[in-house]
Amino acid sequence: MDGARLCAARPARALAAALLSLVLLSACGGSGREASGAPSRTGAPVATPDGRSPDPAASASASVSASAPVSASAAATPRRVRAAVYFLHEGKLSAAPRTVTGPATVAAALRALLAGPNGFERGQGRATAVPSGTVLRSLAVRDRVATVDVSGRYDDASATFVETRLAQVVFTATGFPGVDKVRLLVDGRPPAALGTAATGRPLGRADFEDLSPAVLVESPLLGDTVTAPLRVRGTANTFEAEFRLRISDSTGRTIADVRVAATSGSGTRGTFDVTVPYRAADGPGTLTAYVLSAEDGRRVVLDTVPLTLAG
Repeated sequence: MDGARLCAARPARALAAALLSLVLLSACGGSGREASGAPSRTGAPVATPDGRSPDPAASASASVSASAPVSASAAATPRRVRAAVYFLHEGKLSAAPRTVTGPATVAAALRALLAGPNGFERGQGRATAVPSGTVLRSLAVRDRVATVDVSGRYDDASATFVETRLAQVVFTATGFPGVDKVRLLVDGRPPAALGTAATGRPLGRADFEDLSPAVLVESPLLGDTVTAPLRVRGTANTFEAEFRLRISDSTGRTIADVRVAATSGSGTRGTFDVTVPYRAADGPGTLTAYVLSAEDGRRVVLDTVPLTLAG
């Protein structure tokens, strides 16, 4: 009798267990939700029934909304940005590349400038008028004007190069889209060595036209590895806005030579953006900006940029 009751009870328990499983599966959302492309509990998107990945934007927004709040430090992921710092080549401004880490990219570029040229750049005749040991104390950008506060060491060197070192700071800071002009402070005060003309107002690139080469190449930069065709960009202030660009290989052989017309010239600095085709073996090369002398037709070099040519 007891055995008969036990056998009869087994199907009842099995049926109850099956019903309980269905209830739990329904409460958890079941497999139907994951197949619809909704994010899983880990936040990773799940494939849709047709095998395609779900919309990345929709998955990301769903994952964020379902997760714990993201901390400010995690949200501000450092980003690496290519920037230009401005040194001197034969007394004129010359751009050199730096990779800086954001989000404070302007400050990082200024610190790279204050550190001075590296060994390769010094070997290519690049120098700086900024006194060694100068450090950036603070930087604030408001209404497209960067207020740059540097340490007192900045004022220690000869007054002969005051305008030159100021131009280096201005060109480096204004290389970023959000900065048009610079107001310089030394230890929180206007630098005495600069005089009232330089400290009474913010300064931009146009204030240092005499320190800009007639052709300032701003891309490619010193030491870059380039491929054909070569895109060349920068600014120029030449007679009738015309000049030439020459690419030469390691032997000095000309592999490209093109005429360029900037947007303006003859006293007004314009811009240029040209693409130069060339064919050459991989190795060192040089990009030269020049004009032909009106007197004797000889080549007058305005700027040179050592490069590595690659196929």
